[in-house]
Amino acid sequence: MTSTHHPHPLRLPAFRLLFLGRTISTLGDAVVPAALAIAITRATGSSSALALVLGCAMVPRLLLLPLGGVVGDRFDPRLVALVTDLVRAVAQIAVGLELLGNRPGLAPIAVAEAVGGIASAFAMPTASPLVAAAVDGPQRMRANALLASAVNGARLGGPALAGVLVLTAGPGWAFLLDGASFLVSAALLTRLKVRRAPAERRSLRADLLRGWSEVRSRDWYWTSLIGHAVWNGAAAVLLTLGPLIASRRMGGEGVWIAMTQAAAFGVLAGSLLAGRYHPRRPLLVATLGLALYALPLVALAVTAPAPVTVASYALAMTGLGFLNPVWQTVVQQEFPPQVLARVTSYDWLLSLAAAPLGYTLAPLAADAWGSTGPLLVTAALVALACGGAAFVPGVRRVGRTADAGGPTDNLTGGPTDSRQSLEKGPGATAPEVTGVNSTAQEATVGAARRDPTIRG
Repeated sequence: MTSTHHPHPLRLPAFRLLFLGRTISTLGDAVVPAALAIAITRATGSSSALALVLGCAMVPRLLLLPLGGVVGDRFDPRLVALVTDLVRAVAQIAVGLELLGNRPGLAPIAVAEAVGGIASAFAMPTASPLVAAAVDGPQRMRANALLASAVNGARLGGPALAGVLVLTAGPGWAFLLDGASFLVSAALLTRLKVRRAPAERRSLRADLLRGWSEVRSRDWYWTSLIGHAVWNGAAAVLLTLGPLIASRRMGGEGVWIAMTQAAAFGVLAGSLLAGRYHPRRPLLVATLGLALYALPLVALAVTAPAPVTVASYALAMTGLGFLNPVWQTVVQQEFPPQVLARVTSYDWLLSLAAAPLGYTLAPLAADAWGSTGPLLVTAALVALACGGAAFVPGVRRVGRTADAGGPTDNLTGGPTDSRQSLEKGPGATAPEVTGVNSTAQEATVGAARRDPTIRG
């Protein structure tokens, strides 16, 4: 059997630009959550004001995600990502300048965050159409794992950098830094040369229905999305109740800080593991790994010793860190490039919608039951149910490597399957080319950023 050599993803100019832009912009984004919370609290002294600002960013993002998927498939995803980076740069710089003024107003900050939320709805679906464009199928698993590792590593340093900026120069400078990171990302995207898939010209309604049809036609995809949404709901319960339990029953706020830091290391370790460990059924293994999230929920429910709780949370988040690059690679492998942004937008929509629901219902349910224990145990059972997708035939089949000596699919390397080609037969139309990068194939933009949740 002939062995084909594939260069390391960072040797590919297009992926190198994506990698640098994503890492830099993630570091900029990582300083914002702490800076925003402190800035709004200083300016208003109200937690409701902070919730209002967060809602202004979240609601338009959720409402416009399906439209963002259509735009990402119809137009050059590189151009979409570039424009949205510029819009978000302006929005974050505007917030920074407002906070640097003598009397920052809530309304301008809320409007700027809403603009940023709208832009992110169009940027997020482009995340999967540039990685696949920049990297051939056999190397996508390594490329996605590298991106995940760099992003998670940047998140480790973000809170510390935010603390330095907020305590020395003020929270406004954190937003200026984030705006600058978007400008750097946009500048790198201007140099990106990738091949893009030809877009079919349809009505908006037809485009939306085509994307939804692609989602429904694959049992492994829509059942996994249900599992991901359930996982995010269970995670919201932990994030809502965990800080209070850690502070009051487990030794103080330092325990929660240790848990969050351990979670960050766990996600990083999982993404590094995904780049090195290639099981025969990767999606099956990654799906089962989600059930590990039941461990910290049970630990909090029974008020386990702090070291046990911290370790269980790190292990649970390692499962998440492993799943994300595996999931991205499988999706890039199994869907036609012409619909990749749309199916990704539906993935984002379901995952993002589940988390606010969990944030809202968790305190209400805890009050109704008069105790957090039953709710945490229920959430643990829900997390275990995420592994139920392993019984779906498609989950066991997708991304599976062949037996030794046979061909392998594009998830773990080896000769590519015919379904990976943009040209599906003698009558296929050659894809439109943006730039001159002959090593890139399908179009996928990896410049969106995300919270450490399942987004697919």
